[in-house]
Amino acid sequence: MIFRLLIVDPQRDFCDGPREGLDAGALPVPGADADLRRLAALVDRLGPRIDGIQVTLDSHQLFHVANPVWWTDAGGAPPPPFTIIPVADVESGRWRARQPELQDYALFYVRTLAEKGNYPLTIWPPHCLIGTPGQTVHPELMAALLRWAEGAASPIAFIPKGSNPRTEHYSAFRAEVEDPADPATGPNPAMLRFIEDADTVAIAGEAKSHCVRATVTDLADALAPEHIRKLAFLDDCSSPVPAIPGGPDFPAIAEQFVRDLAARGMRVMRSVDVQV
Repeated sequence: MIFRLLIVDPQRDFCDGPREGLDAGALPVPGADADLRRLAALVDRLGPRIDGIQVTLDSHQLFHVANPVWWTDAGGAPPPPFTIIPVADVESGRWRARQPELQDYALFYVRTLAEKGNYPLTIWPPHCLIGTPGQTVHPELMAALLRWAEGAASPIAFIPKGSNPRTEHYSAFRAEVEDPADPATGPNPAMLRFIEDADTVAIAGEAKSHCVRATVTDLADALAPEHIRKLAFLDDCSSPVPAIPGGPDFPAIAEQFVRDLAARGMRVMRSVDVQV
């Protein structure tokens, strides 16, 4: 049996804490540290029986449409982290692009999110900035991945996402709003082949409500139904972003995502129950 592992954004900036050897990240997800330690144990337990591993990595610029520095109010102040910016607030001028030449694009962007039924724009604490410690992989998981690479004599496929400052990139398969000038924001066919050529692909990572949900949903939408049944979601290795006052109920949306994909054929299981 060909068993593979897809790990979504297992990075330090999403880890809660602190604990010895790991400080809380810039955008901590409650439960993420324990999730990723359980995942590390699975990698060590299964070892070379894992045929291949893909790891997606949030990789952001500081100047980014979902960071405070992009936006300003009438007084010149940026929005605080966790501000929700709906279409009406850009149309009214409550929030404007800090660079005036980007205002038309900013309005196009939030309107496109709404038209597609995506999450409204959320302003996040700057996180997973390219080249910073927060962008690196959870330490215990990284150590387990390196042991796997040595034992299996195989490379890890790292998939960066999110470096285009004009669009969010929750899904590793495609950006929230694709940029015609940047092929990296379009569909990633290598991720489809990774699933199609396997018997089982276990999925884990952070956060269940955002990058995991978007990645799995986009992949399932692009796969033939028989391939969706190859997906096995490790529910004890992924946690949601907490609800934001006045915003979406992210934990509830995460649980609905799991139910929806299970209805389409995805298996849901605990990491300790995985046998290869």
